[in-house]
Amino acid sequence: MEAIILAGGFGTRLQTVVADVPKPMAPIAETPFLSYLLNYLYKYEVRRVILSTGYLSDKIYNYYGDSFKGNMELIYSVEQEPLGTGGGVLQALKHTTSDNCFIINGDTFFDVDLQKMMHQHNETIADMTIALKPMYDFDRYGTIELEQNRVVAFQEKQPTDKGYINGGIYILNKDLLETFNLGPKFSLEADFLQKHYKVVDIRGFISSKYFIDIGIPEDYYRAQSELIKYGE
Repeated sequence: MEAIILAGGFGTRLQTVVADVPKPMAPIAETPFLSYLLNYLYKYEVRRVILSTGYLSDKIYNYYGDSFKGNMELIYSVEQEPLGTGGGVLQALKHTTSDNCFIINGDTFFDVDLQKMMHQHNETIADMTIALKPMYDFDRYGTIELEQNRVVAFQEKQPTDKGYINGGIYILNKDLLETFNLGPKFSLEADFLQKHYKVVDIRGFISSKYFIDIGIPEDYYRAQSELIKYGE
């Protein structure tokens, strides 16, 4: 299996605590956050990973080189200018070889069973599958509505008693984005998912497993103790 990790973010909200590395390289208990993602993918037998990089990309390459744990191949798709999450995915997909590919946000960790997620994706013959996390009493995230497991609406951020949030893991049919006139720079969520969900078969894969987003200092500090068990 193959995966693309979106590792090109500036980490603006983390600048007060991590200022000299790309956000996925933010240290968690002295280990880059990206290593936790790679270990997670390795556990599910993903052996080819395309790192979509941009800001300070050389720091990622200098740390990992061309492989992880000896037999996970690392390929670099470097943005010469910011392309947005969608543009980064579109560029990185040129390096993939399989029909379906995992897309992983470089600042979230969601302990989803990737093999079960891929099985559901293939069973439903979906165009795209999104890992969804049930959340309670929150206002930081927008929500996604389902009908018979198909995504039928995206709701803006607002105080919410309970709902499904986008967990930052996708399975994408390789040629899907090219069938839309999206341009080289776009947001995967705002410009593709939220605008085209009515004509694209997008399914939800619900998981209550551990989830954390290190995008804000509060959760970055929380990750220091919680992510240890997902290390090497």
